[in-house]
Amino acid sequence: MDFLWHKVSEKEKDEIKKQAKSIMDSFSSKLSKIDKKVKEPLIERQECERKEGKPKPEIDKEIMFRNAPDKNSDFIIAEKKTW
Repeated sequence: MDFLWHKVSEKEKDEIKKQAKSIMDSFSSKLSKIDKKVKEPLIERQECERKEGKPKPEIDKEIMFRNAPDKNSDFIIAEKKTW
């Protein structure tokens, strides 16, 4: 695991910067070749399938509590992960 803490030399930093610039320049040139016209959507619907409005909090709480393995009447009991 010592390789994870290897310090980057100035020469390696310069090489990384050159590679990054090359990648960004290549990407930029390819983006400039893309046709910039906005195309019409492929599907047009008379009615939207999404239902508007806020979901009811009691329904969300019920679903969350149903899926939680450890819970009491008001709280989901969870572990705190240490990294």
